[in-house]
Amino acid sequence: MNAVRIPERIDHQRRHLFGVAAATVAAAQFGAIGIARAQGGGAERTASRTLKSHVSFSSMKQTDAGPLSVGYAESGPADGPPVVLLHGWPYDIYSYVGVAPLLADAGYRVIVPYLRGYGSTRFLSDATPRNGQQAALACDIVDLMDALKIQKAVIAGYDWGARTANIIAALWPQRCKAMVSVSGYLIGSQAANRAPLPPKAELQWWYQYYFATERGRAGYEKYTRDFARLIWELASPKWAFDDATFERSAAAFGNPDHVAISIHNYRWRLGLASGEAKYDDLEKKLATFPEIGVPTITMEGDANGAPHPDPATYAKKFSGKYEHRLISGGIGHNLPQEAPQAFARAVIDVDKL
Repeated sequence: MNAVRIPERIDHQRRHLFGVAAATVAAAQFGAIGIARAQGGGAERTASRTLKSHVSFSSMKQTDAGPLSVGYAESGPADGPPVVLLHGWPYDIYSYVGVAPLLADAGYRVIVPYLRGYGSTRFLSDATPRNGQQAALACDIVDLMDALKIQKAVIAGYDWGARTANIIAALWPQRCKAMVSVSGYLIGSQAANRAPLPPKAELQWWYQYYFATERGRAGYEKYTRDFARLIWELASPKWAFDDATFERSAAAFGNPDHVAISIHNYRWRLGLASGEAKYDDLEKKLATFPEIGVPTITMEGDANGAPHPDPATYAKKFSGKYEHRLISGGIGHNLPQEAPQAFARAVIDVDKL
């Protein structure tokens, strides 16, 4: 089906006044937290308590894009500069429920899609492989941008979403105005993943090896919610999320393709599952670990319990305007949901680099 749009009154002066309006709104909303660099995490936590708590999106839509019918949240003015926000595993679009209204108030058109295997996103054909390889997810987002007639956007994400943003920025820089990437440069390859890591590093990837077995697939299928909650707790050990917060996201794991996509993603990384031939050329390019030239801000939480690279190891992969921010105050892996003001601030700032 095509996207269902709600008519909006378009302010034709918005494009000319956006810079002033965004700066004014940003100053009001983010003044208490500055630019949320290393010293700003604690202030961000304090500021978050003074802002309205958001638990839902203003508008949910559905549109056909490539092999999928994609479910997505949309907020902000229809003629605003577009921002695409991408979630990770095992999370969903609610990672951005606090970020989206901040960006919408700053004048951006905010698109937050469910990745394949999540929420209301569905495959249009039963015959389409339930493929979770990195190139497939990136192509999904380019297809979505095409369907929504978005030529170029600021793209931001974490976990699977950060990797997807990295790939679009590297392979289709003409579609990516700027990027925010939690944990930096995450493009991978099957060849690189064949190299063993030191034992302590391998231990962090325990679930990847679990998923390589049939027992692991069956276990994830049977205990999806329990498994996801355990990952949340391990990846964000200082995030005191409540049951309602978890359940809002856990509903997305009821997607009929969630288990298949999740298992294939991790098996593909280890070379235990094949990808689709149509992505072979893209994967060959990604295996060279291409530099990213679009303006970029990378971010990391000071309490990220998930596997993540040291910023010093990837800084040189960003050849354009670049900045790294460490967000303090016990911020874990799900950075946009744990520190929405800091994440929104990075999106606004990277758009000006």
